Amino acid sequence: MTQTASLSKRNIISMDGLTAEDIEIILDTADSLKEISTRTIKKVTTLRGRTIINLFFEPSTRTRTSFEIAGKRLSADVINISGTGSSTAKGESLIDTARNLEAMNPDILVVRHNCSGAPALVSQFVNCPVINAGDGTHEHPSQSLLDLLTIREHKGSLSGLKVAIVGDIAHSRVARSNILAMQTMGMKVKVVAPPTLIPIEIEDLGVEVCYDLGQGIKDADVIMILRIQLERQNQGLLSSLREYSNYFCLTEKHLANAKEDTLIIHPGPVNRGIEIALDVMDGPRSVILNQVTNGVAIRMALFYLLLGESDADTN
Repeated sequence: MTQTASLSKRNIISMDGLTAEDIEIILDTADSLKEISTRTIKKVTTLRGRTIINLFFEPSTRTRTSFEIAGKRLSADVINISGTGSSTAKGESLIDTARNLEAMNPDILVVRHNCSGAPALVSQFVNCPVINAGDGTHEHPSQSLLDLLTIREHKGSLSGLKVAIVGDIAHSRVARSNILAMQTMGMKVKVVAPPTLIPIEIEDLGVEVCYDLGQGIKDADVIMILRIQLERQNQGLLSSLREYSNYFCLTEKHLANAKEDTLIIHPGPVNRGIEIALDVMDGPRSVILNQVTNGVAIRMALFYLLLGESDADTN
């Protein structure tokens, strides 16, 4: 594979500022790299000699693992550091951590943090590119990119599609990144949730707001379900999970009034039976595991585009 295009951004901190062309380049590159993961020997020499550090201050299964696999499939040396395993647990500041890692000359830093803005802060103190792997309630760019790749694979194109994002909008970095990315790609976004889980003035982002699940998904080409993030809630926004589930758990009954070819996606982890019924999650419209597969391809694409050389070999 020959790199023929480059991104307009050196860091992937937010979907805000990434152009439609940037997004198309990332999706197309992921498409071309996806085949590597189907080989018997799932490794190419593209990033041999490069060092990637995954700095994760929050628990993660899919994101951390797929970033690690993505780097290793491109032959990069991948170092994983957790918050409890770093010197921040001894009182070291995030800035000092970043400076010390920079002194070791990594080629890229992947940062997940519970504080919004942490990856952007780190990027100010290092010379290598920084990828935001999720920061507080701010954004999760690579998740929105893998969502777009999954949708494009099943729908053929993105422009004009209608998307309903259902669930804890107020605390979801995935929702914010997807709203920005989907609108950049010409998609129409509706958010569906109880009033207490929808941010004030979210309409300023150009989305439609709906408080009824049945009405919210009626004309949707894609339904994105979000989990209730109890770890980020301390204001009594819900009386109980049971009450939420009674009104906003996606069931086959709701889907009876939806389009027959509606896709169902979920960024994970999933709380089965709370935001989505078991039979719906495992049903024919669900492409949740496809998202996981595409997560590796998207993160390979980001590494390749940020670090790969023009004569990179993927054979």
